[in-house]
Amino acid sequence: MALEDPVIAPEPQAAAAADGVPLRFSCFVAGTDTEIGKTLTSSAMLYALVRNGARACGMKPIAAGAVVRDGALHNDDADQLIEASNVHLPQSLTTPFMLKEPAAPHIAAALEGVAIDPVPILAAYLEIAALTDATVVEGVGGFRVPLTDNYDTADLAQQLGLPVVLVVGLRLGCISHALLTVEAIQARGLKLVGWVANTLEFEMNFADENIEALAARIPAPLLGRIPRLAKPTAAAAAEYLDFTSLPNWPGRRNT
Repeated sequence: MALEDPVIAPEPQAAAAADGVPLRFSCFVAGTDTEIGKTLTSSAMLYALVRNGARACGMKPIAAGAVVRDGALHNDDADQLIEASNVHLPQSLTTPFMLKEPAAPHIAAALEGVAIDPVPILAAYLEIAALTDATVVEGVGGFRVPLTDNYDTADLAQQLGLPVVLVVGLRLGCISHALLTVEAIQARGLKLVGWVANTLEFEMNFADENIEALAARIPAPLLGRIPRLAKPTAAAAAEYLDFTSLPNWPGRRNT
């Protein structure tokens, strides 16, 4: 990422808002890998925000693996965020880059002759932020997925400058994957404000011990552990998560 690239200044996370107006909530949801539970966690967060009375909107800036339904491109992850939101905005804002090929974004974009550009993503985020009380931005794949030859998801997260929630998929190897991702987040100067343990396997040996090891090493609170759900809906996942420690969460008193 070049120094001249656009960067959105991070929103104040602790200062009291003027005239008693609550500060808005926003975060970037990252994952230790693809298919790790980012969308389920993001949807659960949106569900909880709406339950708290916030005007909330999810954003999936880049989505690969879209199909045509009813004459329009749809992506399952993006659709889940829309379903959990109560502010519904045009797809050009919530998912500026909707790609058909279910592949890494830089590959899918090249196949479709699309150039992924951060400028419309950052502009779309600002427009969404102006129209909502809360915005949840979900990354794509792991934290360092290439978007172009010289730009990746970590660069996008850095430009947005939002607090980060990390989703850790519980499986063999998750400790190293999680800690490496934490290091990458910190190296970008971003604040990790919480993490979620998401159960991927019906039975994982030493799952509790893995979570204990991660909790001792990740410098952010564990927001909850999602079990294997019969129906993995936003409402079902939200029952196992507590987001109230996150900065600017509706109703939270920031100090």
